[in-house]
Amino acid sequence: MIFMKYVYTYESPLGTMVMAGTGSSLTNLDFKGQLYMPDFGADYTRKDTALFKRVAAWLDEYFLGKKPEPNIPLSLEGTEFRKDVWKILQNIPYGSTTTYGMIAKEMAKERGQNMSAQAVGGAVGHNPVSIIVPCHRVIGSDGSLTGYAGGKDKKRFLLDLEGASYLK
Repeated sequence: MIFMKYVYTYESPLGTMVMAGTGSSLTNLDFKGQLYMPDFGADYTRKDTALFKRVAAWLDEYFLGKKPEPNIPLSLEGTEFRKDVWKILQNIPYGSTTTYGMIAKEMAKERGQNMSAQAVGGAVGHNPVSIIVPCHRVIGSDGSLTGYAGGKDKKRFLLDLEGASYLK
């Protein structure tokens, strides 16, 4: 089955964000120009779909400092390892943080094998759906801000908006 692919933009307090997906699920939400952002070329039609209206309403609520319900249908494409990491990210509560090492320990427990925090960091960095899959809630083991594909300034803003604790 072939799905139409759509793309649209959203103006956030942190700059333009690019949404991509099918008519029924979100596949990407990126800050324009961020690291690892796909090229949404000729395969995508620019259209403000019902799904994108729903995502925009979710983001509006989020940027007002509210905690929107996690009710956006997602279709995340990646390796099984990355998908497992992204699933863990989706369970980090609003206003909370975790570390790459803690995610690695959780993955090791689930998989019955050692996991490196560095491998987890690679998966976190390639998260295709910013904010909704809250990779910004992952910090260094010492509580410091670490890399963020959208930039550390955006990560700081998002954590501050949520009232999360981290080493400033």
